[in-house]
Amino acid sequence: MVLHELSLKEISERLRTGTLTSANLMASCQHSYETTEENLSAYKTWCGDSAMRIAEASDAMFAAGRDLGPLMGIPVSVKDLFAVPNMPTYAGSSRDLGLQWQTPGRLINSLLKQLTLITGKTHTVEFAFGGIGINEHWGTPRNPWDTKAHRIPGGSSSGAGVSLCQGSALLALGTDTAGSVRIPASLTGNVGFKPTIGLWPRDHIVPLSKTLDTPGLLARSVEDVAFGFVAIENMLRNRYLGLPKVYSLKGIRVGVPEHFFWEDIQPDIDDVIQRAMKQLEGDGAILLPIKIPNCTEVYKIFQAGGLGAPELSSFLQQELPQAIEHLGSLVKVRVEGTESLSATEYLNRKAVIERSAINVKSVFKDIDVWFTPTLVSTAPKVDDLQDIDDYRKANMLALRNTSIANLMDLSAISLPVGLDGNGIPVGIQLTAAAMQERRLLSIALRVEEIVGKPKEVLGALPR
Repeated sequence: MVLHELSLKEISERLRTGTLTSANLMASCQHSYETTEENLSAYKTWCGDSAMRIAEASDAMFAAGRDLGPLMGIPVSVKDLFAVPNMPTYAGSSRDLGLQWQTPGRLINSLLKQLTLITGKTHTVEFAFGGIGINEHWGTPRNPWDTKAHRIPGGSSSGAGVSLCQGSALLALGTDTAGSVRIPASLTGNVGFKPTIGLWPRDHIVPLSKTLDTPGLLARSVEDVAFGFVAIENMLRNRYLGLPKVYSLKGIRVGVPEHFFWEDIQPDIDDVIQRAMKQLEGDGAILLPIKIPNCTEVYKIFQAGGLGAPELSSFLQQELPQAIEHLGSLVKVRVEGTESLSATEYLNRKAVIERSAINVKSVFKDIDVWFTPTLVSTAPKVDDLQDIDDYRKANMLALRNTSIANLMDLSAISLPVGLDGNGIPVGIQLTAAAMQERRLLSIALRVEEIVGKPKEVLGALPR
């Protein structure tokens, strides 16, 4: 039995029947960490010993017939923005942010109450302010799909996808402000899920943008994302809802934007995406050309710093003023650039973004989801991003397609559908209306059945 090839649902069932122990599961994750971390660098803080103690406690409770929740005894990595007891929070910065950032919020408590095994804190871009994964203080995790060159893993949840490829965790908790869950998921061959802003609580999570941030999940499959989503939702709301149902795509209206999302796409990536579209159509999906209002308008605002730059600047000045002088150059220049931003300009930006969220609702009268590439280019090599202009170009291109779901207050998921010419995973993004997470997951589950689960469509990870 290969533990890491089992779904979370299968693992959960085996833990409850006693055919698998949480301690053995955690020992497998520990081994994966020890044998690959020096090369991959997924974690800022590894907490294998504490996770093993929780695993042993979980096994004892399973043996006694006690069940605290679906994620009980399952190893989960957590992005280094979330406050977790007895784990320092750096938020990708050069210094520990202090004990106040070890008091968990409601989302982390929903894991702790289930005796979830938190394996540690995964690396993030400094204060989550970047989409490709570069960190000037701690280095950049390595994309596991290229064993020769150091390619970016995607960001800002840069260590999250790597931890799943590594096998040190079976589910990863990240945050998404403009694509920070979906980009690393796409580039590492995993699934990344961004719920609607406000669906999940954000307390005790170091913020980038109080307006656009949302926690999200990365997992090895859509099936695992759905399992994790329901486990967290039920605990947060003290209720029980079953897993989303899987239906045929027959009659499902899939919008295909005719503009914006396809610009500058690599031919080899386009080939993979077009093949996936035909597979959806073959299952009965109705592909409809659509135009999404305000894409260019809101993206121009995003390129100018959007709401993230001024809101991060405000947070740092009010809560962590001592951190400002130690910011890395890639973040510092954008934070300092907000000093000339007027209140009027900030409010104007916010008004345009709010208006776009209203305008996009009309699109979903005619479609169920829309379909785009998650990214249009391969993972660049870290050495090719040393020049600031090269970094900015790559960063903006990575964030372009994913940022729209945040700027327009939508739900979205990325799942892998193949490899590009460099052997780097290619992802498709399905975007749904606000608060349509279960519907989105149902559609994505069927899409995964059609195109193949990650290991089926991508093959084995290079070693």
